[in-house]
Amino acid sequence: MIIEKVQNVLRRQRELEEKMASPEVTSDPSKMEKIGREYNNLTRSLPTFKKYLDLANNIASARQILETESDAEMLELAKEELDTAEPQLAEYEQKVKMLLVPRDPKDLKNAILEIRAGTGGTEAGIFAADLYRMYMHFIEKKGWGVEVLSSSFGDLNAVKEIILNVSGNNAYGTLKYESGVHRVQRVPLTETQGRVHTSAASVAVFPEADEFEVQIDPNDLRIDLFCSSGPGGQSVNTTYSAVRIVHVPSGLTVSCQDEKSQHKNKAKAMKVLQTRLYEMELAKVEAQESAARKSMVSTGDRSAKIRTYNFPQNRVTDHRINLTLYNLDKLIDGDMDELIDALSIADLNERINSEP
Repeated sequence: MIIEKVQNVLRRQRELEEKMASPEVTSDPSKMEKIGREYNNLTRSLPTFKKYLDLANNIASARQILETESDAEMLELAKEELDTAEPQLAEYEQKVKMLLVPRDPKDLKNAILEIRAGTGGTEAGIFAADLYRMYMHFIEKKGWGVEVLSSSFGDLNAVKEIILNVSGNNAYGTLKYESGVHRVQRVPLTETQGRVHTSAASVAVFPEADEFEVQIDPNDLRIDLFCSSGPGGQSVNTTYSAVRIVHVPSGLTVSCQDEKSQHKNKAKAMKVLQTRLYEMELAKVEAQESAARKSMVSTGDRSAKIRTYNFPQNRVTDHRINLTLYNLDKLIDGDMDELIDALSIADLNERINSEP
């Protein structure tokens, strides 16, 4: 019964409220953040749930009157109540169903967003820089926080690689659909003949790992220090402030040279390492889950071409849901809501249909 599920959600919200007031949680910032994310998410859904319950109760009362009362005026009022409330209940029932689809707890987390130039030489790096600006505009419009964890640039301010930590409500749940290969079709700045070229950049989005979720043994790390460098590899300082960390058991290597402080670079590199180790564990779980549910907008295959940006035609096509929009100029300026909403709805409808 949907009503029982709604009542369970309301009970869960009260439980979370009590937990947030407990000394055990208030004294632990990581627990407070995790519980707070779930609590805030449920709280935003409360008006819809309460309205649904009110409509259901009003309909039940009206039907009881029709079955038990003989007074003509009362019967007329009850019929009017049913005529008004039943269509509203059907509308709210659909909204409630969508809210009740089990959400992935990872969706509420902050996100690590990685952009890398792919095939296409310098033009691929310029396109990666365009994607970086697109996401930065989108993040700004969302009111989220962002921190550059690592970056590497080439000629013409082309992006070789950039890693961002995006903090905000539902950051990962919103950005996760961006994982994959993004293809661009346009006349590059470096093209002298006016020919359209095709280049690519890859985007990977991970949920940020909480400290208590990934424990790293310091003995498993090899830490190297080196001088940071600028575009083309030239040295930009003579102090050993850049940090490279190798996680020996997994072979993962991360580096950071964006900060002048060695300690800050090390902290950023550790955050990236933590998230990548967390992602490795998640990948194992998701591989098992995908056997049971193959989603059209799955973020599992990050080598898949997901979207094409055609600048001459001002067209963007998302290949997963066969959606084509002719507003590339606005999209590249950060107006991504229409596209991301369409992906989110497609994913949600798929999960609703797969619910028993």
